Amino acid sequence: MGRVYRRRARVSGARVTGRRKETANVVWSGSWVAERLGVELVGDGELRELLGLALRRNPKRAHLLVSNVLGKHVPQRPSVVYGAGVELGRRVRELLGEDGARHAVVLGYAETATGLGHAVADGLGLAPYLHSTRRPVEGVARAGGFEESHSHATSHLLLPEDPDLLAAGRGGGADATLVLVDDEFSTGNTVLNTIRALHERYPRKRYVIVALVDMRSPADRGRLAEFAEEIGARVDLVARNTGTVRLPEGVLEKGQALVAEQEAAQAAAQPRVGWSGKRPEPLCTVPRPHTRIDLQWPAGVPDGGRHGFTPAHRALLEPALPAMADRIADALGEHPRKVLVLGFEELMYAPLRLGTALEERTGAEVRYSTTTRSPVLAVDDPGYAIRTRLVFPAHDDPADGPGDRYAYNVAGGGFDAVVLVVDSTADTHALHGPRGLMQQLTPHAAHVLLAVVPSYVPPGASAAEQAPSNAPHRPHRPHWQEEPSMLPEPLRGPAFSSYAPDEVGWLLQDLSDAELEAPTEEREEAIQSGGAHYAESLPVEYQPSEEYQDLFKAALELSAARIARAVGTVTETVMAERGPRPVLVSLARAGTPVGVLMRRWARLRHGVELPHYAVSIVRGRGIDANALRWLAAHHNPADVVFVDGWTGKGAITRELAAAIAAFEESDGTEGFNPEIAVLADPGGCVRTYGTREDFLIPSACLNSTVSGLISRTVLRSDLVGPDDFHGAKFYRELAGSDVSGHFLDTVTDRFGEVADAVDAEVKDLLAADRAPTWEGWAAVERISEEQGIHDVNLVKPGVGETTRVLLRRVPWKILAKRGAGADLEHIRLLAQQRGVPVEEVGELPYTCVGLIHPKYTRGATGADGKAVDSQ
Repeated sequence: MGRVYRRRARVSGARVTGRRKETANVVWSGSWVAERLGVELVGDGELRELLGLALRRNPKRAHLLVSNVLGKHVPQRPSVVYGAGVELGRRVRELLGEDGARHAVVLGYAETATGLGHAVADGLGLAPYLHSTRRPVEGVARAGGFEESHSHATSHLLLPEDPDLLAAGRGGGADATLVLVDDEFSTGNTVLNTIRALHERYPRKRYVIVALVDMRSPADRGRLAEFAEEIGARVDLVARNTGTVRLPEGVLEKGQALVAEQEAAQAAAQPRVGWSGKRPEPLCTVPRPHTRIDLQWPAGVPDGGRHGFTPAHRALLEPALPAMADRIADALGEHPRKVLVLGFEELMYAPLRLGTALEERTGAEVRYSTTTRSPVLAVDDPGYAIRTRLVFPAHDDPADGPGDRYAYNVAGGGFDAVVLVVDSTADTHALHGPRGLMQQLTPHAAHVLLAVVPSYVPPGASAAEQAPSNAPHRPHRPHWQEEPSMLPEPLRGPAFSSYAPDEVGWLLQDLSDAELEAPTEEREEAIQSGGAHYAESLPVEYQPSEEYQDLFKAALELSAARIARAVGTVTETVMAERGPRPVLVSLARAGTPVGVLMRRWARLRHGVELPHYAVSIVRGRGIDANALRWLAAHHNPADVVFVDGWTGKGAITRELAAAIAAFEESDGTEGFNPEIAVLADPGGCVRTYGTREDFLIPSACLNSTVSGLISRTVLRSDLVGPDDFHGAKFYRELAGSDVSGHFLDTVTDRFGEVADAVDAEVKDLLAADRAPTWEGWAAVERISEEQGIHDVNLVKPGVGETTRVLLRRVPWKILAKRGAGADLEHIRLLAQQRGVPVEEVGELPYTCVGLIHPKYTRGATGADGKAVDSQ
């Protein structure tokens, strides 16, 4: 048969590098397993260079053949990986002849051989390509499916866009050949089962099986001829190399025991979650933001062969590859020494071709590999094929449920940069979260880049052909499939608001000409009597005195750095956990200045322009459903991050969660995350915040004049129809008092000085337990009972909420924490102007709390029966 590879030795051998061979002294990457288990690899002279050995926890086969030219577990030059497949395709073309190759169809296996199969199709030249998939796609009918009996994830689906793709009659009649490509042909069970299933549905005269290595045992070799005779068709086999694995008796049990022993030793020595094997020294201990590359993937070209990839698609992709590689090279910057292009599970071909193009257009040493579902033991030994592994959660909402995924031989690989390539379906919160792949990569490369290829969904896919019941939730519909396409574009300054047009788009309608203001006392009485909702009218805008304006300016100067730090912290947390290009959606209007500041931080620190919109949410009425429909039509809902200024007792937090659930139930659009990111979370109501301290945020001190001259939002049936956005007014007449820009610029000017503090704080926050405690809600319930109010809606906790109740409503009294100091100077001034008593108390979870009397009438607002002076 050939040479036997068993002993560990440093030998001189031929390393495969495309068409040329290099001689180097290497340790065979299967020697560690061979020594301990007595496994023998028998084959031709190149076999050892192609294959290493590793161990895995598997009830049927403990050892794993690890290919050095597949681009899955072992980073390899892209040209070597691609060249191996293309060369096999050329051999198939020689076997079939030009006419036979023209009418062939190539089928690859997910996940390992999707890229190899595509390269084989390229070698054939004119053959369309399809690969099996484990990702159901709603609306795409199955053309078949099969099980992979030895695999850890068995279900394979065939989902061609063209229902006739696998039919034997595509141009060549019954002579059309089906070419099946897998990385190795070991027992042959999977491929033969596939042919048997497809032959019943699409009978044909000829099949060709293609593999990098034919590793069948002598007992299995005779089965192929018997099988061909059974189905009445010719079955050929094309393999790059041939060999077999000799296994001693009891090797499975011995291998399982060795895996358990190694895992126990690693768990004891390296308890840190997320990786195992070699413990490389991270290049950086603080998670860094990454760079997102706009590939400008050519329109109409699928991301791979999940639904079929035709010669016409190939003709569009090839000329676009150099420009996409140039964009990657530009993003890499000056002379990176070693670059890894990392693909994602089934998405192997797109990153491989980007890698080959990058290899041709840069002087860097380029390597290519992909992540995988397959759990393999990592051992830091040169005689073992899997030296290190990164472990991270699945990030494409897989149909078979959540689970760990792996990237092998990346940690400790000495890469200056990693270019991660995923499809848009996999560009999710889980990818960017605390344990996600992006965060796992950043300690092991100085530069991490993300390139997202748009996930291809065949035109005409609809709910008529349903995915299986365990399929992931319905993907977000692109804008051309959205029904409410007639919704208007967002309002922008200077026509609406004093903000610059790029700072925020308001998903509102302009009600500036409507008479909406009512005296504060009238509004309060109507609201408490149940005769009106607070969102049906507006309070008369508070006109601050000169003394109050001076107090605002002083407070801003005093707190600007503190606010800048909170802005940086919440923005970095959002970008780390929710993706590098979130769509900021502020809750108008208190959240809008915060959204603008977060957008500025992202631009100044990371050079990214984040979309930012403002939407209306109304307590008791929910969020503007038409605004959500507009967002879903123009963005992926999963990218939306809702932003607010601060939390009080958490009423809006609860309102948003309930409103999103109701919207998804009624509208059918899924994917919005109802969590809110806030500048300050004194109520302990959210997990994404800049701080949990209750301090003065000067934007709470004023109304429209610090919020782009926009009123609070209005929802009234005679003004807002079922197809309208909620409304608001633009107070153009208050331009002389507008300090919106001054507030933003003052805080922005402090970004630089707080950057280091933000980095340290974010590192701690990302590792901390930030689960909401709802301490604020509990405190509000207690205060409501103690004060005899018995209605949590009339208790307004925190500096921000207390300020707003003094500006907009008729408060009864203020509870202030004893010794609160400067944070309450404006509260005391407003309370004095409004005739509202301030009571200092010792035990208070907030800096202050505003109380509204539960039985307000214009003649008697408080327990003493005295009227409030509404100045």
